[in-house]
Amino acid sequence: MDREKLEAQLGRLPIVQYAFFKTEELTFTPKVQLVCETDCPRYGASWACPPAVGTVEECRERCLSYPHALLIATMTEVEDLADVEGTLAARGPHEEVTRQVSALLRAQGAETYPLSTESCAICEVCTYPSAPCRRPEQMFPCVESHGILILDTAERLGFDYQPGGNLVSWFSLLLYR
Repeated sequence: MDREKLEAQLGRLPIVQYAFFKTEELTFTPKVQLVCETDCPRYGASWACPPAVGTVEECRERCLSYPHALLIATMTEVEDLADVEGTLAARGPHEEVTRQVSALLRAQGAETYPLSTESCAICEVCTYPSAPCRRPEQMFPCVESHGILILDTAERLGFDYQPGGNLVSWFSLLLYR
């Protein structure tokens, strides 16, 4: 992989921070999926969320089969941080950046496994659990659905993810081999 070329391409995208690291540095815990189960209405309703993505151990094995990781962050200003639905509706540009970065990695011959902010909003109604995903190549499972402590990782990598005001930090984790 031509990392210098990739970094030049990343510099042309609205990414505020990024870092390359080894997937073995990720922290996995079942507590994150428990939060999904108890607090998220998408739990059990999407191919991008638990339990469809598998147990934390299955997700860990899948993630670690990709030895390299790229964490990217973008920021979006929202009208009101307390408006959760409005805030989540503002993540579309971040998802597009994630698609672009995944394509850049693939253009250099990498096989990618992108994880992002989505509980998947591609289809109006998800086929889970009655039929296979209609667009698995477009769907990015949520980072947290895999039991990953992404803020722990971002902090260790020196990311400034609490910008203040009405700015929201969005993270995507692109695993590759």
